[in-house]
Amino acid sequence: MKVGILTGGGDCPGLNPAIRGVVYRGIDLGFEFVGIQEGWRGLVKANYEPLGLADVEEIIYQGGTMLGSSRTNPFKNPDDLNAVLANIKSAKFDAIVACGGEDTLGVAAKLYSQHGVPTVGVPKTMDNDLSCTDFTFGFDTAAGVGLDAIDRLRDTARSHRRVIVLEVMGRHAGWVAWYVGMAGGADWVTLPEEPLDVEAMCAHLNSVRARGKKYALIVASEGTNIPTDDTEAVVDSFGHVNLSNRNVGEYLASEIEKRTGWESRHAVVGHVHRGGAPTLFDRVLGMRVGMKAADLVNNREFGKMAALVGTNVVGVDIVQATSVLKTVPADLLELIKSTRK
Repeated sequence: MKVGILTGGGDCPGLNPAIRGVVYRGIDLGFEFVGIQEGWRGLVKANYEPLGLADVEEIIYQGGTMLGSSRTNPFKNPDDLNAVLANIKSAKFDAIVACGGEDTLGVAAKLYSQHGVPTVGVPKTMDNDLSCTDFTFGFDTAAGVGLDAIDRLRDTARSHRRVIVLEVMGRHAGWVAWYVGMAGGADWVTLPEEPLDVEAMCAHLNSVRARGKKYALIVASEGTNIPTDDTEAVVDSFGHVNLSNRNVGEYLASEIEKRTGWESRHAVVGHVHRGGAPTLFDRVLGMRVGMKAADLVNNREFGKMAALVGTNVVGVDIVQATSVLKTVPADLLELIKSTRK
């Protein structure tokens, strides 16, 4: 079988191990591999090249993606969609393995359900917000970067008797903020899943200071709902608003200092989340879901996504997996409140 592999959307650690896993398992199955460059754009532009053992053998410890990435949505433009379908046919691909998050795999799901393209998905997102899988690779590394940041900020916050707000990534789901806040001992965590209550946050900070603590730490997801004017916001081809100008951390630090009189600063992890070598967990998970994707292709179980369920990697329906985002549930939102003392 001739199999094309692509990686789309935001990069994250674990993509290279996933590519390696697909190829390593596929070699056992006798597959021929082609690396599609820069996500779905590569199929629009017919930009791909052979992919073999020598290309992937050394990439397991590397961050990013050797295939490149983009946020191209071929369903946004009929000409792009037609080009994708024509290029899949002319290149004689027997299957497409797409590694990505809700947007990239959403395209794979539509190509399968609406056009009969034999696609298989590999769940990638540092936001951990794909349904039908317990974890996505990239999340563990990204959350670990956030944890390192809050541990370092604690030292300077304690030294200067300040409040420091750490803004982490998380557009629609606050998994990174929840884990960093819980593991980092934050005094307050803000997430997209619940309304922002600045008054309650500041009242809590006043009580923290009143009991003698000389500093405080806040973890804020970039998707936290703050007052902002998005009427002229720039959106990508999937309709997502560019969050780079919302400055959640800056807004919260300003409000805290204004309302409490406590000197406050903010820091943003941003794209640092996405870089660097993947953790052990993300390397193994990337390899496992990549290998499972090759098995799904071999068994012609198209329209499936390789998912971690418990400790097993299984095939799940890709349409279902991309239909609803997995957000932080109510019980975990309640649990984080118990850490406010």
